[in-house]
Amino acid sequence: MNKKLIFSTLTASLGGLLFGYETAVINGTLPFLTSYFHLTDSLKGISVSSALIGCIFGALFIGRLGDIFGRRQILKTMALLFLASAIGTGAANDIVMFIASRFIGGIAVGGASILSPVYISEIAPAKFRGRLVISFQLAIVFGILAAFFVDYLLLDTGSNNWRFMFLSMGIPALLFYILLFFVGRSPRWLVMKGRSEEARLVLSNLDPENDPEVTITEIEKTIERKTDQKSSVLFEKRYLKFTLIGIAIGMFNQFTGINIIMYYATDIFRSAGFSTNSSLGQTVSIGFINLAFTLIAMKLIDKVGRKRLLLTGTLGMAVFLALFSYIYIVNLSNNWLLVVMLLGYVAFFASSQGAVIWVLLAEIFPNNIRARGASLGTFSHWFFNGTTTFLYPVILGMFSDGKGTGYIFAFYSVMTFISFFVFKKYMVELKGKTLESIH
Repeated sequence: MNKKLIFSTLTASLGGLLFGYETAVINGTLPFLTSYFHLTDSLKGISVSSALIGCIFGALFIGRLGDIFGRRQILKTMALLFLASAIGTGAANDIVMFIASRFIGGIAVGGASILSPVYISEIAPAKFRGRLVISFQLAIVFGILAAFFVDYLLLDTGSNNWRFMFLSMGIPALLFYILLFFVGRSPRWLVMKGRSEEARLVLSNLDPENDPEVTITEIEKTIERKTDQKSSVLFEKRYLKFTLIGIAIGMFNQFTGINIIMYYATDIFRSAGFSTNSSLGQTVSIGFINLAFTLIAMKLIDKVGRKRLLLTGTLGMAVFLALFSYIYIVNLSNNWLLVVMLLGYVAFFASSQGAVIWVLLAEIFPNNIRARGASLGTFSHWFFNGTTTFLYPVILGMFSDGKGTGYIFAFYSVMTFISFFVFKKYMVELKGKTLESIH
């Protein structure tokens, strides 16, 4: 891997860092937002999930724009939306402005979650593609950890501490925008647009050891010039299998309950008896475990393969989710066991589904429909993310015995166990294959 390839990958991965930061920063702000805006359970759910609604819109429409204008160009727009969200949420004086700014940030997250991994997959040589695309997930994890850590550091900065927490996202957003001017366009997008000479130059810079003519020839063979640009083409017989697998990947990823942890961990720990300061400290430990096991997945994915990581991690998650729900429901006196169960769960998630989902969505679709296909799979991810995140505090309020979290996570344990059999039957191994040979 040469310097140009590494630089381009790291730059695109900043979209993942902002993805993680945008979605997780609200975790530490919730107690202060609830007090400042006098939030009911429903308003709290809307405040958190408004970004996820934006993600759904971003996932629906950004993929097609990426096919029209190019991955790099639309990522620049996403960087500016991240910056606008940071300023808007940090400066909000009423809940409407706050929710609108979170929605804008959500559009940026939805767009980046499609185009950053797609861009990386399209510039990466086959033998490095798994670990390079995982750099996007690693950046998400680092963004989550950074958000948790910054929230913790800014805890004692006064009554406006939550404003500083949101405004802090503006720094990486501005950096992302600037660095995108120094990376090349996707060579596969260039070939699709008939700009093979530019693609040849980009490929030579990214992978000088291989003949760009061979890669360009392979790409041209898989491009159907007359492919309909409408998204409905994804449901035609020739592409339907890819589409259904992409939707299933996004759906089951959210039925693990991971984002309930990322958004509501502070509230979950407080309800289990921890103080606010201690609860924020526990979220930082979750962030570190998430980071450590994502690094492990990054090292293993091109060796043991996507499918084996996925299946092993899915079984592990189901077990730890079941144990967490049992401990919560029976109300054992040692609430530190809950922390241990969540850390075990996050470790299995980070080393499997957390790392693999973005790799798979960036790999499984043919060149013609990759951005739109990844868009639909990502839409599935964000649709179920937004639905479960909004419903969590609402459903929780229906349980007067304080055990609602335990029952909710029991449901996630069952769904995760079911997903094991779906992945075992329908997923195929993609390690070491070029994007064209996968098609």
